Amino acid sequence: MKDAPVELPPAPHRMWRLRQRWSRLLFAHWPVPAAHVQAKLPAGLIADTLDGTAWLGVVPFTMDRVRFRSVGEHAFRVPTAHAFPELNLRTYVRTRDGRTGVYFFSLDAASLLAVVGARVAFGLPYFWANMSETISVDGVIDYRSERLLGGRHAPASFAAQYRSLRKLSADDDLRRFLTERYAMFVRRFGSVQVGHIHHGPWQLEEAEAEIRINTLPQSFGFTLPNRPPVLHYSEEIEMQAWTLRRHP
Repeated sequence: MKDAPVELPPAPHRMWRLRQRWSRLLFAHWPVPAAHVQAKLPAGLIADTLDGTAWLGVVPFTMDRVRFRSVGEHAFRVPTAHAFPELNLRTYVRTRDGRTGVYFFSLDAASLLAVVGARVAFGLPYFWANMSETISVDGVIDYRSERLLGGRHAPASFAAQYRSLRKLSADDDLRRFLTERYAMFVRRFGSVQVGHIHHGPWQLEEAEAEIRINTLPQSFGFTLPNRPPVLHYSEEIEMQAWTLRRHP
């Protein structure tokens, strides 16, 4: 019996501003106490939970085909900011009126221009990092990241080898909770702002990973539980993003 198709939210009825492809994504998630997450969130956002538990995710991938829309249908790419590795530390939140989405504690990227642009245009907590991704002939991805500029936060490093097991991941409430998110929230200019994103349904596969170094959670004061992460893999997905707007 096939899983019921995911019902995607409609795209906003206005022009998208950013289009990109995400490739070779690993979703690594750990359960964490909701109170610990809530203590790190800005005012106006509530830790979203499943069965009373919040989740912290580390997601390495490569971003490419990055295009910005300027006027009408014209889109352009920026040299050094159209293809690069990215790594994020994220959790899931909701607003008082029930809207749900992603909250990023950090987004490390290998492109300094992309870091500056995303901070200015979207207010997202991007950090410049020395990053690499290599892929072996048998499909094992070796991914490394060392944050270069962390501001007031502690240095953060990540090193892992992972691969898809080429078997579709079973659809369940946890998988949907961790991945089917179509909005991101930031606290900017004294208010909560929301940015809408749109893409097709995830084609998620089972994965295996050896995470050798992961100090991203520690750099924000989190301690991960002593247990293996929940893992998913996606080969690629193309997405569109819209400019931030105040919520509500």
